[in-house]
Amino acid sequence: MPEMHHQIPIDASPEKVYEAIATQEGLRGWWTGDSIAEAQVGSVAEFGFYNRKFLFRMRIDELQPGKRVVWACIGDYDEWKGTRLTWEISRTDGTSILRFVHGDWQSTSSFFASCNSTWGMLMYRLKDYAEGKNPGPYWKE
Repeated sequence: MPEMHHQIPIDASPEKVYEAIATQEGLRGWWTGDSIAEAQVGSVAEFGFYNRKFLFRMRIDELQPGKRVVWACIGDYDEWKGTRLTWEISRTDGTSILRFVHGDWQSTSSFFASCNSTWGMLMYRLKDYAEGKNPGPYWKE
């Protein structure tokens, strides 16, 4: 099944990078202001876009503070449903390395390509957030 891969160095601790992807406050700081998330395995996070015209629900499958976050998309947008998002954080020479995979796509449709480009851009917003530059959410609703 198709996968998107991204990797970015971040000048912040693994704990700060983890906070950016595992907590509601962190997710609202760079992704979407309409983020409802609890850092608890088994909980369901919601991410709304364009006044909830698009809503993505993610089951939190794995949380390893400072190391790894895994989500399973359980709805509501058909092309994302069934996909898996994995965030892995490591530390090398004082820099955190974030590796992101959005996998288990059904096809490499034009929507897949568009999402891949968007994730690439969002990696830099996440980097800025974790480094304390506070870019704010890309989607502000």
